[in-house]
Amino acid sequence: MNIDRSDPEWLALTLERLTIEGYAVVAGVLDETVLTDTREALYRVRERIHRDVGPERLERAGELGVLRLMVRYDPYFLRFLEVPELLYIVDSTVTETAVLHLQNGFVLPSLPPGEYADVFQRRFHMDFRRVLNGYLMSINVMFAIDAFSSENGGTLVVPGSHQRAVAPSERFLRDNAFAVESPPGSMIIFDSTLWHAAGENLSGRDRLAINHQFTRSYIKQQIDYVRALGDEVVLALPSRTQQLLGWYTRVVTSLDEYYVPGAQRRYRGGQG
Repeated sequence: MNIDRSDPEWLALTLERLTIEGYAVVAGVLDETVLTDTREALYRVRERIHRDVGPERLERAGELGVLRLMVRYDPYFLRFLEVPELLYIVDSTVTETAVLHLQNGFVLPSLPPGEYADVFQRRFHMDFRRVLNGYLMSINVMFAIDAFSSENGGTLVVPGSHQRAVAPSERFLRDNAFAVESPPGSMIIFDSTLWHAAGENLSGRDRLAINHQFTRSYIKQQIDYVRALGDEVVLALPSRTQQLLGWYTRVVTSLDEYYVPGAQRRYRGGQG
């Protein structure tokens, strides 16, 4: 059952479900204006990425409808790092010093009946592949820009499969997985050790979403967002966004950088 953002206890309920089931869905986070603007931005950035990277390299990557490093092509997507509900989840799980491991857009195409896309995201997997005695190292926060359903390839989850040192069998995963059902504007949160997979979209139209993965500050990011965007762009952003992008988790490159006052140091990872 989805949790409604209007419930005053939504955060506590979400964290409880994360602990017990490994995932939770919070409805009513993004409004219709944001959804409309985001749909347009996703298609806009897809064109730019395809033009820059080229269809051959994208096809060789073995992905289906995945858009990486969107903030490099359109700063619109930086605003998702300021969504209060997302920040509440990050602060309550991987702490306020966490960094953005990745932000990926999804434009999952609808496939003709009988056609199967044998790509990585269709196989059951964990997004963080280390189980450390129950210690939460990584959290995923996905925004459903379109409704999620079994018909349009809503993410398949296996409740309770997170934080397990022994991987479940493929048979167990298939038998116990089900598609997340959520309205547009929902926030789907899951422990990154939860076993999950992309569903099969047979709806006749694309299914759009944006996935974020946040980790403890000392975990290396999938993409170096600070270098990708450049100092000038990052310094113009709010301090909290700078933290999430990795501005305060950089490694010094000289003694001049090392021997600066504490407030100016590049690394502010904290104890999280």
